[in-house]
Amino acid sequence: MSTEPEPGLAPEHTRPRYAEADPIVMTVDGQDFRIRQRAEKPGEYDFDWLSGPHEYGFGITRADGYAMTLPEMEEAIRNFLAEIDPATGYLKE
Repeated sequence: MSTEPEPGLAPEHTRPRYAEADPIVMTVDGQDFRIRQRAEKPGEYDFDWLSGPHEYGFGITRADGYAMTLPEMEEAIRNFLAEIDPATGYLKE
Protein backbone atom coordinates (compact mmCIF):
# COMPACT_ATOMS: atom_id res chain seq x y z
CA MET A 1 0.00 0.00 0.00
CA SER A 2 1.36 3.39 -0.98
CA THR A 3 2.09 6.00 1.67
CA GLU A 4 1.81 8.80 -0.89
CA PRO A 5 -1.03 11.27 -0.27
CA GLU A 6 -4.02 11.00 -2.57
CA PRO A 7 -5.03 14.15 -4.46
CA GLY A 8 -8.30 15.65 -3.29
CA LEU A 9 -8.37 13.95 0.09
CA ALA A 10 -7.62 16.11 3.12
CA PRO A 11 -7.19 14.85 6.67
CA GLU A 12 -10.26 15.52 8.81
CA HIS A 13 -8.44 18.03 11.04
CA THR A 14 -7.55 20.21 8.02
CA ARG A 15 -11.04 20.30 6.51
CA PRO A 16 -13.06 23.48 7.04
CA ARG A 17 -15.77 23.51 9.69
CA TYR A 18 -18.99 25.31 8.90
CA ALA A 19 -21.43 27.35 10.98
CA GLU A 20 -24.42 25.52 12.41
CA ALA A 21 -26.88 27.34 10.13
CA ASP A 22 -28.22 25.51 7.10
CA PRO A 23 -26.36 26.33 3.90
CA ILE A 24 -27.93 28.73 1.43
CA VAL A 25 -28.73 27.26 -1.99
CA MET A 26 -28.93 29.92 -4.69
CA THR A 27 -29.57 29.72 -8.42
CA VAL A 28 -27.93 32.46 -10.48
CA ASP A 29 -28.20 32.55 -14.27
CA GLY A 30 -29.34 28.91 -14.26
CA GLN A 31 -26.40 27.71 -12.12
CA ASP A 32 -26.87 26.27 -8.62
CA PHE A 33 -24.54 27.10 -5.74
CA ARG A 34 -24.40 26.04 -2.09
CA ILE A 35 -23.07 28.79 0.18
CA ARG A 36 -21.72 27.97 3.62
CA GLN A 37 -20.20 30.23 6.24
CA ARG A 38 -17.07 28.97 7.97
CA ALA A 39 -17.38 28.34 11.69
CA GLU A 40 -15.60 30.80 13.94
CA LYS A 41 -14.55 32.89 10.91
CA PRO A 42 -16.97 35.80 10.46
CA GLY A 43 -17.30 36.95 6.88
CA GLU A 44 -15.68 33.83 5.36
CA TYR A 45 -17.74 31.80 2.88
CA ASP A 46 -17.37 28.80 0.58
CA PHE A 47 -19.41 28.70 -2.64
CA ASP A 48 -19.82 25.19 -4.11
CA TRP A 49 -20.89 25.07 -7.77
CA LEU A 50 -23.46 22.28 -7.64
CA SER A 51 -24.54 22.31 -11.29
CA GLY A 52 -21.09 22.89 -12.77
CA PRO A 53 -19.26 20.34 -14.90
CA HIS A 54 -16.67 19.68 -12.17
CA GLU A 55 -16.49 19.68 -8.38
CA TYR A 56 -15.52 23.30 -8.26
CA GLY A 57 -16.25 26.53 -6.48
CA PHE A 58 -14.66 29.49 -4.76
CA GLY A 59 -14.28 31.19 -1.41
CA ILE A 60 -14.66 34.76 -0.21
CA THR A 61 -13.41 36.42 2.93
CA ARG A 62 -14.69 39.88 3.77
CA ALA A 63 -11.97 42.05 5.26
CA ASP A 64 -14.49 43.73 7.58
CA GLY A 65 -15.78 40.38 8.91
CA TYR A 66 -19.43 41.28 8.29
CA ALA A 67 -21.96 38.81 6.90
CA MET A 68 -22.66 38.95 3.19
CA THR A 69 -26.10 39.94 1.97
CA LEU A 70 -27.95 37.81 -0.60
CA PRO A 71 -27.40 40.45 -3.34
CA GLU A 72 -23.66 40.44 -2.54
CA MET A 73 -23.61 36.63 -2.80
CA GLU A 74 -25.42 36.81 -6.16
CA GLU A 75 -22.91 39.37 -7.44
CA ALA A 76 -19.98 37.20 -6.30
CA ILE A 77 -21.44 34.22 -8.17
CA ARG A 78 -21.94 36.28 -11.34
CA ASN A 79 -18.36 37.53 -11.14
CA PHE A 80 -17.14 33.93 -10.75
CA LEU A 81 -19.22 32.68 -13.69
CA ALA A 82 -17.92 35.52 -15.88
CA GLU A 83 -14.40 34.12 -15.39
CA ILE A 84 -15.29 30.54 -16.41
CA ASP A 85 -14.20 29.27 -19.81
CA PRO A 86 -17.33 27.61 -21.27
CA ALA A 87 -15.21 25.13 -23.24
CA THR A 88 -13.45 23.72 -20.16
CA GLY A 89 -15.68 24.65 -17.23
CA TYR A 90 -12.62 26.01 -15.40
CA LEU A 91 -11.33 29.52 -14.82
CA LYS A 92 -10.03 31.21 -17.96
CA GLU A 93 -6.26 31.34 -18.24
